[in-house]
This record gives sequence, structure tokens and C-alpha cells, in this order.
Amino acid sequence: MGKVANDPASGDGTLPDDRMARSDQGGPLPAMTVARMLTLPALAGASVVAGLAGLERPVRRANVMEVPDIISWVRPESVLLTTGYPLRESGADLGALVGALDQRGVSALAIKLHRYLDELPASMLYQADRCGLPLVVVPDQVGFDDILTQVFAGVASERATLLERREDLHRQLVNAVLAGGGLDEVVAIVSELFAGLAMVTTSDGRVLSRAGSSTWWERLRVSSLFHPSGRFRTEATGPGLHAVDDLPGSHAVVMVTGGAVDHGRLVLFHDEQRLTGEDLTVLERAGDVAAICLAKQLAVSAVESKYRGDFLREVLSGRAGEPAEVLAHAQSLGWDLDRPLVVVTAALETENGPPLTRGFQRPLEVERFSAAWATVIAGDDPSIPVVGFASEVVALLPVPKTEENGGSERDVVAGVVAAIRGDGGGGRRRFAAGVSRVVHSVTALPDAYEQARKTLRAGRRLHGPESVAHFDDLGVFRLLSLIEDDAELDRFVAETLRELAGDPAHGAGEVAGLRETLQVLLNTNLNVAEAARILHFHYNTLRYRIGKIERMVGPFTTDPNLRLDLALALRIVAMRNI
Repeated sequence: MGKVANDPASGDGTLPDDRMARSDQGGPLPAMTVARMLTLPALAGASVVAGLAGLERPVRRANVMEVPDIISWVRPESVLLTTGYPLRESGADLGALVGALDQRGVSALAIKLHRYLDELPASMLYQADRCGLPLVVVPDQVGFDDILTQVFAGVASERATLLERREDLHRQLVNAVLAGGGLDEVVAIVSELFAGLAMVTTSDGRVLSRAGSSTWWERLRVSSLFHPSGRFRTEATGPGLHAVDDLPGSHAVVMVTGGAVDHGRLVLFHDEQRLTGEDLTVLERAGDVAAICLAKQLAVSAVESKYRGDFLREVLSGRAGEPAEVLAHAQSLGWDLDRPLVVVTAALETENGPPLTRGFQRPLEVERFSAAWATVIAGDDPSIPVVGFASEVVALLPVPKTEENGGSERDVVAGVVAAIRGDGGGGRRRFAAGVSRVVHSVTALPDAYEQARKTLRAGRRLHGPESVAHFDDLGVFRLLSLIEDDAELDRFVAETLRELAGDPAHGAGEVAGLRETLQVLLNTNLNVAEAARILHFHYNTLRYRIGKIERMVGPFTTDPNLRLDLALALRIVAMRNI
């Protein structure tokens, strides 16, 4: 039991003074709570006799309880005032009454004693402490009309202040945007207004802009809220108010959406105070302006990306001009091509469903995928070219000249891929990548691009989805891809496989089944029992198919040279189907 109204803050369950006082110095917006209500002049001398844990419950309305069946009429976040008249003959049920009021969302129950009730029963006090529903004893001389008037005035003032603060924030943000500001200015205004750390992320948590204390940021980024790659875990922290055990204060998350497009999240951290629902409402207005900035940024980025993409296509096709001209033009775009490079081609794995599209533009997933690559790579080195084409992303990654200077090109690619993938959260899609050999001049980039594309397709076939394949690891595929005469390869396939050649562009029917049988037999070194198990055939069935294949292509079971030719021909067929 403790007297809390108009008393200084203490350790008895009351809120600190800075949470009950309205301040013009920024920070979270104070809300009407039970604790703040008890500071009203009409409640001077009131005391909380139970339920101290619920002093931070919000108060939005007040009502007088003078009928026993009040439960059906109460509304959430209300304070009930009573003289005890409806409770005078229900002492045994008062504990259950408190539980029912708590379930209905009542914020507090204020009671005048000595007229109809001399004291509150122990069951009522116990239930109030268990539920955290404050029971407030009001002095006899206080009129309920005074309490109601001051509560209504406080709530109305709070709502007016909230509207004023929302409009002030909106005015500041709009003025900043109209003056040419962008996302950085929006985040800075939010940070200053709330005296906290603000940031805008992509929908999967990659930080696009932030403002606030650098010291606080360093502590945040190693907390459970962030992945080691620096990505905010949006999949674990949805919109709303949050607090985590390993950090003081609280944080709020709002969606940044434009139309039906999820642009990302606006996140506000405060290291001292609990943010409130009113703060979240104000922050949502900032989220709307951030969506406008991101939409504008995407539109500008689309134009710049097209210009950069057109130039990179010319470079990768060998039509961009003389090497000196290519280097100069790349430098004007902020790219450095005068160093050892590998071409990396990455594409989304879309076998689980079609990508979402936006009108007649390229798939939205591809845009986000390209943005993820650009965000991760530009954070380390903005001079690295990264461009999203219609269905793939192409990056020209620099590699160390010697392994002693920072590791091999494989380490470079692995680091970038790991950063893009993160821990698989936030809605990112699966992707595969192909990596070329290292090149040392822009004239070699077209061949490197072809290597990367072929490696991407071959890697998916050889290693499955989400593979990261290097050209030098393709084995015989690498040699076959270097043969430019496709007609000669087709003649070799036709002469070697004969009736099994079929149409290399289509793998259906009996021919495809017999080719598969032949491939499994070659893979198992003609182990008929193992091949039958893999193909789910009866042993005698497989022996019959072997005889049929030999009548078509020759005695491959006894001729090792023929087996080699058949293996190469099947590799060419596979390469054609990639």
C-alpha cells in the first residue's frame, strides 16, 4: 500500500518524474496513464492500495460505477469510479470482479471507502496485485465530477498535443523534402524530434539511412536485433513497440509502404524511455514521408541504373569502344575497371513460384535483389560495378593481385555472397551465382561474362539450386564451353549417340529415358545392380534396356573408347539443356 498522488518518484511502483511531465525538449510523447492521472489536483491524497504493477496502464476515458452489472458496459482503457454502493453486499465476489474488469481492459478502479464499504477484502487486493490492476482509494471530500472533468481534460489535451506533434513533424518533413532533401533528412528530423536513434531499412532489414548517437549505434548493431552482417532482423521484429532484454529503453517499428509496395521499415530506438502508442502514431506519419522519398529514390535509381546498365552491356558485349575510352567512361560513373576482376552473375531461384511483378516493369523481386547486391557491395567499395539486368545481377568484383594481399578471388566472392544471403530472414529469395576466371583488362570482360553465365547455368544443373560455381570447377563442361563451333558439337552428338541423339532441345519420351539409363550406367562404372537400384528398375529390366541401347549406339559395355565418346556426347546434350 502506498500514497502516490503528488508524491515524488520512488521505488514503490510509481513512474519517474520525466515520464509524467510533458517536455518541449524532444523525446517520447508522454501519455495519460494511471500514474499521470494520480498527479491530477482532484486526486491529491489518493493512494494505491493494490495493483502497483499496472501504473503504466493507459487511460482514455472515465466512468462512474453505480450498478452491480457494470461488466457489460465498461470499455477498455477506462477508469471506474465508485462509492462502493454496488459492492456493499458482494464481498465474496470482489476478487472475481477485479479479474473480470482486468479481462475487459479496465485501467484502474477508484473507490471511496467508509460510506458503503469500510475496507476492501483481502481477496480483492490479492486479485488486483495478481492482475496488476490498480485499486485507488479516493479521499472522501473529493467529488467524482472533479475527477471526471480533469481526466477528460487531460486526455483531450494529450490528444491535442498528439495532433499538434504529428502536424509539426509532417510540416518539417514536407518542408525538408520540398527543399530537395531525401531519406537522410527525414531520418535526421525523426532522430532529433524523438531524441533517439532513427533508421530506415529495406523490407529485409538492410540499413539505408540512419541518424543518432554513434555510440548507441555501435551497441545496437551487436545486439540480438541485428544479424552479424549488419541487417536489422525484420523477420523477428514486426511493426509496433518493442523492448529487448539486452538493451535499455525501447524501440518502435513502422512499415514504410507506398500503395501495395513494401519499401521497408522506419525504426526508432530510445535508450532511456519507453516509447508509447502515441509515439508510434507520430512515427507512422514519418513513415509515409519516407515512402515518398524511397519511391522518388527508386525512380531516379531506375533511370541511372538503365544508363549504367546500357553501358555495362556494351562493355560485356565488346562494343563499348577502345579500352582507354571504356576506362574513362567507367571512371565518370564512379567505377574502377583498371584492376584484376571477376565477373559474377547471380539469378534468383524462382522454381517455388512466379515472381511478383509491377505492371510491365521487370519483376519486383529482381529489383530488390539488385538493390541488395548494390547495398552490400557499395558499403564496402562504391567503385565496384553492380547492375541488375532483366533477370540477373552482374557484378565486377575486384580481387587481390596476390593471395598474401587479402586472400583469393574465392574468398572475395564467398564474402559477398554470405553478406547478401545473411541468415535467410526478412523475405530474401534464394539465388545461384556463376563466377568467371580472373581477368586483367577490359577487353577480356566479354569472355568473362560468357564464362560467368555458362557457369551459373551449369552450376545449377551440377550442384542444384543456390549453387555458387566457379568456371575453373566445371571440369569437362569448361572445355566444351570453349568450343565455339556449335555445329561440330551437334555432329559429334549425332554420330555418337545415333538414335539416342533425338532433339537436344527437348528431353521427352523413350529417347530421354534411354539416355538417362545410359548416363546412370556410365556414372556407376557399369554396375548393373547399383544402376537398377538408382533407376528403380528390376535387374532383368535393366539388362533388357542395356541390350536395346547397345543395338542403337554399339557395344559400350566392352569398348572403353566408346564409353568415353558417349560420356562426352551426353555432357554436350546436358550443356545444351542448361
